[in-house]
Amino acid sequence: MTCLHKYEERRSERGAALLIAIFALLLISVVGIALIVSTGTDSALTGNYRTSAGAYYAALAGLEEARGRLLWKNPNYINNTNSYSTLLSPSGLPTWGLTQVLYIVNPADGEAASSVLTDYPDTEYQSEFGWPLSNAVVNQILSVSPDTASSPYLPGQPFRWVRINPITEQSLNLDVNADGVLDGAGVLFYDPANVNSSNPTQPQPGLVVSVPSTPPAPPTPTSVQALEITSFAVLPSGSRRMLQYVVAPYQVSTRLSNPPAGPPNINFPGALTLAGNNVTFDGPGTSSFYIQGKDQSSSCSPPNYMEVPIGFTNSADSSKSKILLGTAGQAGNYLGFPPSGPPPQQPSPSPNSILDVSLTIRPNWLTPSGLDSVVQDITKSADIVFNESINANTSLTPLGMSPSKPLTIVVNGDLDFNGWHQTGYGLLLVTGTLKYDPDATWEGLVLVIGQGSFVSTKSGSGGIDGAVFVAKTRDASGNLLPVLGAASYSQTGSGGFLGRGNYYNSCLVNSAGAQAPLTYKVLSFREIPLAN
Repeated sequence: MTCLHKYEERRSERGAALLIAIFALLLISVVGIALIVSTGTDSALTGNYRTSAGAYYAALAGLEEARGRLLWKNPNYINNTNSYSTLLSPSGLPTWGLTQVLYIVNPADGEAASSVLTDYPDTEYQSEFGWPLSNAVVNQILSVSPDTASSPYLPGQPFRWVRINPITEQSLNLDVNADGVLDGAGVLFYDPANVNSSNPTQPQPGLVVSVPSTPPAPPTPTSVQALEITSFAVLPSGSRRMLQYVVAPYQVSTRLSNPPAGPPNINFPGALTLAGNNVTFDGPGTSSFYIQGKDQSSSCSPPNYMEVPIGFTNSADSSKSKILLGTAGQAGNYLGFPPSGPPPQQPSPSPNSILDVSLTIRPNWLTPSGLDSVVQDITKSADIVFNESINANTSLTPLGMSPSKPLTIVVNGDLDFNGWHQTGYGLLLVTGTLKYDPDATWEGLVLVIGQGSFVSTKSGSGGIDGAVFVAKTRDASGNLLPVLGAASYSQTGSGGFLGRGNYYNSCLVNSAGAQAPLTYKVLSFREIPLAN
């Protein structure tokens, strides 16, 4: 009986292992299916993010193409052939009327450029300005980065179009002048030297509303027109993004002029400006060395227009023997007059040619922090930046500068011209000591801001045509000073200058970036939501 009972117990447990195995397999299957679904979801999310990010960066590429092509030095400058004289001046400054619009279109393979705006209509324009695009003056050009398969190793960006246009308070939905009205008629300008009425000595950069006119007239002497750049991108997957910049041209002159008292193209107070306190000037005291305030270019100013040959910004420095040393017995070699408008002054020797120019310079060019901001802005937009002391022979020679290829070069350190018997073109910014070899020539603008030291112990047949500005903003350890220090200019080479030195030339200053923009500065950035 006992054996029979045990047999019955074993028989009742038959199949339990199978059920456990089935349940275990079912559990594993559920977990596996969940993992597969989760992986698929992750893959879908990753794919969606990838396409969304792709559309974002495609739209961003459109913004940057437009911003780059607004710059006059760009080989693909929008107005290279002066086809859009009502949009951009020859120097690259915007002059857009309220209803003027330019599109950079980017058709895909097999798509006609003329159909881009039909296939991908710009409905955002009407929502911003209140009138349809058909009421605007529309121009179109092709992108330089086409969305085609012809270059598989360097494919284009799939943005469809980029719009460039002026802006108003209404289009930005921003009450710039706080008058309680969103003006839809006056276009906006950007004034980097806008004056704060509560503290006139402190510039407050910002947007300024202009009086409606055609073409728009600058509301302040230092203001430049702001523009809106809108980019629309769509990927083959259907992912779409729309991004928008507000930009304004950055010019050195808008930071310096206060405004200029003479012609509008005169942007620097003289051939040589020593900004600061207890500045020193050591001239060679030779009849073959000149610092001339007479503008060498009559095409950018009235004939025989005169500026100050040597200017300083602290009236107490006028009695310093160091400033007058170089002119002793050589007054005829330092020709110029205070800034003045037409009729043009005729050149003649004048002991009053070395003058205080502080009233013609913006306050932010008279403080270390203000000049430090200028240095940072120029550095951001420079063609070449050297973050160390360099020798011109090894570093500047390969750059291939020319009158048609002026460069903006920044040297964060000392620059030694010794033995460089060549010519440079453009804007040169040196934050250390500029060791100048007079056998070298520079055509454009030379800024020595930082250590504020210009030194030359040689003689030669070269010279500087344009303008030189020297300011000491930092101590020997590189710390920013509370007030400007003692800038110094020393040219102690004896003889052999062959009639050269420093000559003011407004055209060369302008082409170096004082009149033409160095870059288009981004004032704001946003993404515009799109309906699905």
